[in-house]
Amino acid sequence: MSEIGNLGPRSVQPAGDDAVLPFEVEGLDVRGRVIQMGPALSSMLARHDYPLPVSKLLGEAIVLGVLLGSSLKFEGQFLLQTQTDGPVDMLVVDFRTPGNLRAYARFDAERVAEMEAEGTLEPAELLGNGVLAMTIDQGAHTSRYQGIVPLDGSSLEEVAHTYFAQSEQIPTAVRLAVAEMMTREDGKVAHSWRAGGLLVQFLPQSEDRMRQRDLPGGDAPGGLDEDDDDDDAWVEAKSLVSTTEDHELIDPEVPAERLLYRLFHERGVRVFDPTSVRDQCSCSRERIVGVLRSFSAEEITESIEDGAITVTCEFCGLKYTFDPAEFLS
Repeated sequence: MSEIGNLGPRSVQPAGDDAVLPFEVEGLDVRGRVIQMGPALSSMLARHDYPLPVSKLLGEAIVLGVLLGSSLKFEGQFLLQTQTDGPVDMLVVDFRTPGNLRAYARFDAERVAEMEAEGTLEPAELLGNGVLAMTIDQGAHTSRYQGIVPLDGSSLEEVAHTYFAQSEQIPTAVRLAVAEMMTREDGKVAHSWRAGGLLVQFLPQSEDRMRQRDLPGGDAPGGLDEDDDDDDAWVEAKSLVSTTEDHELIDPEVPAERLLYRLFHERGVRVFDPTSVRDQCSCSRERIVGVLRSFSAEEITESIEDGAITVTCEFCGLKYTFDPAEFLS
């Protein structure tokens, strides 16, 4: 743990890209996490060659999924998934502790192209109406937890606020930013992606405020009652978070520690050990074999093309080819 409120951001080793940095501001009774994403995000988005607006939207979902999933203190999975009637009808972010991450988007290319031509590419319009589900899975011997909130024209930031207010009853502020970066290398333009996110929650530790509120298995010590959203400390914290600019979340020249110092140095902000996040798919030949063995003979036969069964992972794009006889004997 490092205190940057008194010592200044230069005295703390930067967490760097693709690392979740937990922090707390004792003077405001808030805790949170911040991340700047670079190589891991770029590799996930570049793999699928999505249209730019789809990449940006999925990037926001990825950052939100990391901010939420990284709160879990047990070995397990956090899954963020949208199902909507919009041109981007599904986003999936799969976070597995301690930091393995994969994601993909499903979209209607023609509808996205039409929106591009019309200039109507706000994230809420791409999503349309539907639901956002957040699922926590601790393994085969425990019950899964799922929270569902409506998507009705709101941004992912706004939906996250609604989720915590309704499902977890934790006053929460979220900021997300994603941008395409273009640099020139050897006379050619190179594309990459950067993103950043900040999540701040009002979690008083004093006995008179203590309530049991958090994502199941999360790291929060307590929560609030209905009147706590007006608490002066939380009002101040929200006001500070609202001053966060997109470029501060994305710019590699503005490390996360510097942002936290700017926001909270007067109150004293402590940072904890960061956790690395990596682009790591969990698909495997063995997993797919297990799924195929659950198919009926008729389903196996219907899956055969050109004498083989080919399965492509939606997340990483890896193709697996199988001999149908392996499942028909």
